[in-house]
Amino acid sequence: MLTEQDYINAASILSVEVACVKAVAEVESTGSGFLADGSVKILFEPHIFWKELRAKGIDPNKHTKGNEDILYLQWGYRPYGKYSQQHGRLNRAKLIDEDAALASASWGAFQILGKYFYEAGYSNVKDFVADMNKGETQHLISFCKLVKYRNLDDELRNRLWEQFAEAYNGKGYKKNKYHIKLPAAYEKYST
Repeated sequence: MLTEQDYINAASILSVEVACVKAVAEVESTGSGFLADGSVKILFEPHIFWKELRAKGIDPNKHTKGNEDILYLQWGYRPYGKYSQQHGRLNRAKLIDEDAALASASWGAFQILGKYFYEAGYSNVKDFVADMNKGETQHLISFCKLVKYRNLDDELRNRLWEQFAEAYNGKGYKKNKYHIKLPAAYEKYST
């Protein structure tokens, strides 16, 4: 579990308020990077898996039968399901291609998509995933590296929530109301 000092250190690295870092953690993963059973919290994203397979020269169409819940072309096609169901979905995807599957899940307290392993400070997706399984401190360090790599610290510092949400969560950020949830969480932690 992250301590207050961990949040203070991260805020110092990013030159932002502690409330900004806490707000992102709360919105991305309800403030916890692990499930009750001790497994790292993930969200498997089938539309990313589709793209990752194609990037590797694997035709996703050849693997859709029986895998309609883990492999589809467009975001929002189907609900992702509960966090407790995500590891099972990931394990099925790994049978098709392990690296593409790992790259297609969002990991930990800050829900960093595996395909952004390099931006989060790792040389490959397997090292990133291994660290995500170790603890929330690694989640926070990876978040700081990703934010710095993408130059999103200004958006956090100036509380430009809509710009941060779009850059961090993608174009579908409005559907999930990230631009509304982030300032609400910030207000909670800034008082």
